[in-house]
Amino acid sequence: MAVNDPVQTETPVLTVTPAAVSTIRTLLEQRQIPNHALRVFVSGGGCSGMQYGMAFEENPQEFDRVVETDGVRLIVDPTSLMYLEGAIIDFVDSLMGGGFRIDNPNAVSSCGCGHSFRTADGESGGAEGCGTCSH
Repeated sequence: MAVNDPVQTETPVLTVTPAAVSTIRTLLEQRQIPNHALRVFVSGGGCSGMQYGMAFEENPQEFDRVVETDGVRLIVDPTSLMYLEGAIIDFVDSLMGGGFRIDNPNAVSSCGCGHSFRTADGESGGAEGCGTCSH
């Protein structure tokens, strides 16, 4: 890179807050699977058309993207990455209920439960709001 070349910054695939990192690390320790990673994915369904999912896995698959933050690894498949790029994963603990929350810049609307969303080019899952949400 030449001295006058502009510095290119890449938008992070996913951002993971310190609270989420701490919770993921604790879950890995409790389950005695310290070498696993958290797979974050998107699938069809939920009351807004698309829904988030998470599961622990030992190794990424071919073409997966791995994001590491403070020693905690997250895995995202290429299809889910299209819907999750630029999202922030947080962990919220409150009296009204806690859990992982995803602030997704690609979502144009979200279900009140925070587990379901719709994109600008996506179709609604039919129901609006949480009336049919199982979360």
